Amino acid sequence: MPCNWKLLSGAPVPDDIGALAEDLGITQVIAEVLWRRGFTSAVSMDHFLSPGLRHLAKPESIPGLAEAARALAAGLERGQRLCVWGDYDVDGITATALVKDFFHKRLGPEKGAFDGAGQVRHYLPNRVDDGYGLNTHGIEKLAADGVGLLLTVDCGISAVAEVARANELGMTVVVSDHHMPPGELPPAVAICNPRLCQGAEGTLGGYSGGCGGQCVGMCELAGVGVAFMLLAALNRLLPGEPIDMRQFLDLVALGTVADVVGLTGQNRILVKNGLLLIKEARRPGIASLKVYSGYDKLAELGAGQIGFGLAPRINAAGRMADPQIALDMLLAPDMDTANPLASKLDGLNAKRRSEEQAILDEALVQAEEQKDRLGLVLAADHWHPGVIGIVASRIVERYYRPVLMLCREDDPEAPTGGHWKGSGRSVAEFNLHDGLAGMAHLFLGFGGHKQAAGLSMPYENLQALREGFHLAVEAALGPVPLKATLKLDRELSFGDISHTLLKELEMLQPFGMGNPEPLFVSPPVLVKDYRVFGKDHVKLMLAEQVSAEAAGGRPGALLPAKAWRKAQELTRDVQGKLMRVAFTPRIDRFSGVPKIELQVKDWDV
Repeated sequence: MPCNWKLLSGAPVPDDIGALAEDLGITQVIAEVLWRRGFTSAVSMDHFLSPGLRHLAKPESIPGLAEAARALAAGLERGQRLCVWGDYDVDGITATALVKDFFHKRLGPEKGAFDGAGQVRHYLPNRVDDGYGLNTHGIEKLAADGVGLLLTVDCGISAVAEVARANELGMTVVVSDHHMPPGELPPAVAICNPRLCQGAEGTLGGYSGGCGGQCVGMCELAGVGVAFMLLAALNRLLPGEPIDMRQFLDLVALGTVADVVGLTGQNRILVKNGLLLIKEARRPGIASLKVYSGYDKLAELGAGQIGFGLAPRINAAGRMADPQIALDMLLAPDMDTANPLASKLDGLNAKRRSEEQAILDEALVQAEEQKDRLGLVLAADHWHPGVIGIVASRIVERYYRPVLMLCREDDPEAPTGGHWKGSGRSVAEFNLHDGLAGMAHLFLGFGGHKQAAGLSMPYENLQALREGFHLAVEAALGPVPLKATLKLDRELSFGDISHTLLKELEMLQPFGMGNPEPLFVSPPVLVKDYRVFGKDHVKLMLAEQVSAEAAGGRPGALLPAKAWRKAQELTRDVQGKLMRVAFTPRIDRFSGVPKIELQVKDWDV
């Protein structure tokens, strides 16, 4: 659908921006981009361009982290058997792998609190059988197996009843999570969650919600980022020589990018440095995963390639089969062990894509039937619970409206033998978690973030949810459907695009939530050539139109451009016409010779 174009910032750029760029050794274009993104001094620009680990905040600035580290150290000293409980998505799997790898390298197999393999026990719930987070059955099984110390990663903040049951069984529970805290916190001995600084109700160990601003920059951490900070503090409390925590940053980067959290501040530091380790691919599982994702083993990957290549294959394990496959791959000791696991993940991902397309086709039919609604609730008994979240994102992209996707989940206690299980995705302007909170009486349970959420609900409440969701979106956004907004950094003439500029744009990586890839708008350009390639992609040849005086007798710059999946909207009618394009310049290396090429996001004829 057509987008609104809006400058990222309307603030005027200072006259001395050229001198600032010269001091930093960068082009004025990059300096202007940084200025409009809020970096208004040489120091802040330098920190952004060079996000060294020295700029990381102290782990103890996270609410509850110091108490959590001390509780873990004390439990291990008492000889309690430790288990880490994770989640079945990339964030939870990488966080689980991080904990197990840390303890294996920090304490080794000779310690009595660990299995014979020298690793912490773990529990990764199955999406279909167990659902998200802690469950009483799993806790009781761990207690029966002698587990006395339970650490949660990427989950647990809402598990009030489950943690209470663990306490009854004599377990010491430490919760590390990054999801929004509920009104009632679980009765764990310690809770480590940066979002507690936002004022969760309740008091824990003398700590009452609010941190006085001490954890600025930490609230956007993914679950694996919280786990990393917790282990960094624990590293100094355990007996023996502390180990170098930098070796785990590949796992942190992988989980952080996959969880689509903000890639600014602390996350930028963690991911930027973690991507360097992913490039080196010293971890056999990541090296194999890169190869089976279609990259060279030593390829330098950006956040986009992680998000669209590596992460979906790890997620496929939890969505389509067993997350244990992905965990085993990440912890594989050598390539011979990792390769068959990565191959299996690649096959599961192919199956996931096929399932996704089938569900998307059906969901689009329902979306068309509900196009008068401002929030879409789409449902079918047979849809796969591991795929509906991905499809919801695709529907949001298509219609730019909040979307809830529902499928059947078996429930022997329900009169109907089951209930709806849902996954939601939202647009930037609508807080999905808050919207669902206003309809909490319809649900068996719900949770999530501003942009993504999950829920379960009795079958009979479907129509009430459809009506209520529409009204909730209308109340928040008004009665007129929104258009997506493209945030533009600035106008950029073709003559200013050089290989030097493109190399400097790479310095702004990793791109993602909170740090979008720079997007520019062209002056008027003439469409000299138009071709369709692949299924629905468009290739253009664009000529910048400049006055004879400005050109000095030379023709305007001519650049190739591609618009992916736009053939139905960007038709051959544009050939020979003038238009402006919103674009990102890239280096195309497909032919082996680096060439400048534009990636077109939108256009205005």
